[in-house]
Amino acid sequence: MKTLVYSSHGFDKPFLKASKGLHEMDFVEKRLSIETVFLAEGYQAVALFSSDNASEEVLKKLNELGIKYIALRSVGYDNVDLNTAKSLGIKVANVPAYSPYAIAEHSVALLMALNRKLLLGQDLMKSGDYRLDHLIGFDLYDKTVGVVGTGKIGAAFTQIMNGFGCKLLGYDIEINDELVQSTNIKYTSLEELCMHSDVISINCPLNEQTKYLFNKTIFSKMKKGVVFINTARGGVVNTNDLIEAIELGIIGAAGLDVYENEKPIFFFDHTNSPINDDLFLKLKSYDNVLITGHQAFLTNEALKGITDTTIENLNSWEEKGYSVNEIC
Repeated sequence: MKTLVYSSHGFDKPFLKASKGLHEMDFVEKRLSIETVFLAEGYQAVALFSSDNASEEVLKKLNELGIKYIALRSVGYDNVDLNTAKSLGIKVANVPAYSPYAIAEHSVALLMALNRKLLLGQDLMKSGDYRLDHLIGFDLYDKTVGVVGTGKIGAAFTQIMNGFGCKLLGYDIEINDELVQSTNIKYTSLEELCMHSDVISINCPLNEQTKYLFNKTIFSKMKKGVVFINTARGGVVNTNDLIEAIELGIIGAAGLDVYENEKPIFFFDHTNSPINDDLFLKLKSYDNVLITGHQAFLTNEALKGITDTTIENLNSWEEKGYSVNEIC
């Protein structure tokens, strides 16, 4: 199948090239948008990343160009207008699961780096200041950790925190019975979770129900000084309200792998081009905020898993006309 890979990067291109099989696959670094959609002319399928824009306008143009299939190289599909795709007869498949440990472990890395002041400690050491006065953290043992979203990633994070000896609170629309059996997690309301948690980790998808799930109202219910971790989707959090919570001291520290307006920023080199996003610049100016550029998934195991499922989707469409991973 002749496929154009949008938003290809140095980290995923080698995996796709090595696994493409008989598919004719071309790569462009540009994101899919109304300005770049013309590049898909002559292809049957496009392979998209989370930074690509498959809005109604773009999908209609893809349809005019003859695109029949969209293979998403991600779990999330909030960047695709599924109703429009369905009405146009464009089949869309995602990667429903890949190494959940990659993202869960990154969440733990953010938590530990913030709690134990690792970045500040390195800066002080490099300057020759070996005092410990500003580097005090806290034991995770016996602390209460709230896990918002207990699917595969949330469950992996929960298992790790259970190993630390933490008390665990969960919030999800579905109870993970296996997780209840294997850990001490107790399901509760989001409000109760926020009131009692010393650490809160977001692991839920972005959809109509979770858009700005974390806002001024819910932040006001949190324990003062809570450590807030988000490796899910930026749009789950209202950034303006998060900044206010940080300035009020409600959020004691924030570890963020995602940001609601990240698409023009993350995955690109801005060394010689200033970022004109005042909200993002303010957010990353705080000493108690650690931001990574949507890299939580970035392990060899996860990249191989994403690639394998992407190729599997293309194979299924070509051989059977459908894929088990289709979302529309």
